[in-house]
Amino acid sequence: MLWLVRHGESLANVASEAALATDIEEVDVNERDADVALSRRGERQAIALGRWYAEQPARERPTVVIASPYARAHRTASLIVEGGGAADPAFAPSDIVLDERLREKEFGLFYRLTRRGIERRHPEQWALRAHLGRFYYRPPCGESWADVALRVRAALDALCQEHAGERVLVVCHQVVVLCARYVLERLTEREVLHVARTDNVANCGVTTYRPGLGGRLALERFNATIPIELEGATVTAEPNVSAAAAGVGRGDDD
Repeated sequence: MLWLVRHGESLANVASEAALATDIEEVDVNERDADVALSRRGERQAIALGRWYAEQPARERPTVVIASPYARAHRTASLIVEGGGAADPAFAPSDIVLDERLREKEFGLFYRLTRRGIERRHPEQWALRAHLGRFYYRPPCGESWADVALRVRAALDALCQEHAGERVLVVCHQVVVLCARYVLERLTEREVLHVARTDNVANCGVTTYRPGLGGRLALERFNATIPIELEGATVTAEPNVSAAAAGVGRGDDD
């Protein structure tokens, strides 16, 4: 069994939401992407998800927890574990496995820039993105969705080999969740981008896979927010620190 969870709301998510409502060209974030922390609301979301897992039968709780090493994802995973979210009561935050292949998409030159900032400062790159499409376009010093899918594919292959028969919780990022769907469900470029256009992956939204026919993982539920709603936490789906560069959610034109 596999759960994919986007991290709780981060301070960069909040800053990006504010930036999208203005004419500014840069998001007000000073930290490198790996160090962006959860907001207070994001911590409450992670705590709520941990409580929800703790209320489930042991067979419906993870035996392995893997997280992106980025601060917001690692902290989300730690709060879930501290809340009793793992099947083994002795499971501790120190038992969480960190895997850099699950990190956020690298925005490169576009980090911190809004869509308006990219259009004004790098019009030739924005035109190239429009021509190539956001799945294959790679910003300077950054990654395309295809790049992310490549490392996510490797991470999932390793997960299946190293944790066969386990119930695995992966705490990661919006584009990683979508690329995992692309890999696991063998989606096409068009299909995964349609999912991205129609569903903003919520902070602490839960995507669940169970073993299906032939042992392949089958999607049971995508982007479920009921777990944190039941625990009284606010549901958010704020954009990444560079929504236009990420190519998902609000601010995207595709």
